[in-house]
Amino acid sequence: MSGKKHKQNPFRRCLVWTFWLSLFSAIGFTWYYVERRVPDHLNVVVNEEEEFNFALPFDVSLLSDSEEVVLGNQSNIPSDEIRLGVDESFSLYGKNQGSYRLGLKLFGRFPFKEIQVDVVDTHYAVPCGVPVGIYLKSKGVLVIGTGRIRCRDGEEVEPAYGVLQSGDYIEAINGEPLRDKEALISNLNHSGGQEAVLRVRRDGEELEIHMNPVQAMDGNYKLGAWVRDDTQGIGTLTYVDTNGNFGALGHGISDSDTGEVVEIQEGALYETEIMGIEKGSAGNPGVMAGVIYYGPGSSLGTIEANTKVGIFGKVNEKLQKSLGVEPVEIGYRQNVKKGQAWIRSNVSGELRDYEIEIQRVDYNPIQENKSLVLKVVDEELLRLTGGIVQGMSGSPIIQDGKLVGAVTHVFVQDSTRGYGIFVEDMLRH
Repeated sequence: MSGKKHKQNPFRRCLVWTFWLSLFSAIGFTWYYVERRVPDHLNVVVNEEEEFNFALPFDVSLLSDSEEVVLGNQSNIPSDEIRLGVDESFSLYGKNQGSYRLGLKLFGRFPFKEIQVDVVDTHYAVPCGVPVGIYLKSKGVLVIGTGRIRCRDGEEVEPAYGVLQSGDYIEAINGEPLRDKEALISNLNHSGGQEAVLRVRRDGEELEIHMNPVQAMDGNYKLGAWVRDDTQGIGTLTYVDTNGNFGALGHGISDSDTGEVVEIQEGALYETEIMGIEKGSAGNPGVMAGVIYYGPGSSLGTIEANTKVGIFGKVNEKLQKSLGVEPVEIGYRQNVKKGQAWIRSNVSGELRDYEIEIQRVDYNPIQENKSLVLKVVDEELLRLTGGIVQGMSGSPIIQDGKLVGAVTHVFVQDSTRGYGIFVEDMLRH
């Protein structure tokens, strides 16, 4: 018997590796695809049957953990568990308000995820579409970067480099809370160059940082950090609900330097006047230019939250009285479909509804504020703005008489197209 070892066939080894790689790739793709297609959260109006279609390319099973949420499919037989074939629709019926769970199994066997189902009452809100001036005060003094300082002796130093980071919020200095950057400057100048103890918020974590201010050529003591404590701009009010709560923009207000959503202490809405519109074109998004009127008499409400899905707060009586539009029913993601819809905007100086086409509906997008893809088809709006321009973010989207979403972004290379967000995701902020 020969003692030689047989070498493994390289071709066979390649086939084995290809098989396992293909298997893991298929599993990964299946997981990713289902995760993207199946939302984590659904809203169902109480005592109304709602229809859904996740458009999955294989069989799944849905299970209800409560008799209060009834499942149904083409068999029309109410059930607590149903099997869905390829691209098959199903219905949900909620008997009583509350939060419930649906379980989803792949191929009817493998538990994959749970879906929260909120059975809610019918909600109403006024779709606004009016431009507003926005002012935000950051929660702490925001560090936007560090820089070099020329000292009194002519030496250049950068004391904040590697100590403070872009996106840090300085909340206090030497135990004194900071309301604005002027307080920071004043405290540093009174320190006489003594060590400063900073309380800094970084990624939600509180840090204590010790620094030695240096005296610059102008005689002031500095840390070598560029800071900001407020931001402002023009956006569009999306809705005001029956309790006077508002939502606007459909995306958060980010700092222009750090790119991060500004963490706010307070904010306000103000009257604004649109002075002109620069039309959008390929590679050059247009913009609405306007004037914000600050002052107590021009205030329209208070901003309480700045989030990734919009800004939120309370309008005052002055704004509520000026709306002059009746509330409409809120539509949820299952109510949104491809095809004709409308955006409401005051870009012409008159509140009007303009026709759009919803081209894509994504139940569970990577970014909540990019759930919809829309295209402006209204000839008048195209002549006026070229499509979607900066400042129109927040324009409400209306379909079949329901408020279903808001415009959030414009496509840089095609100003006639843009993204939108489901209004239910704004309401759930």
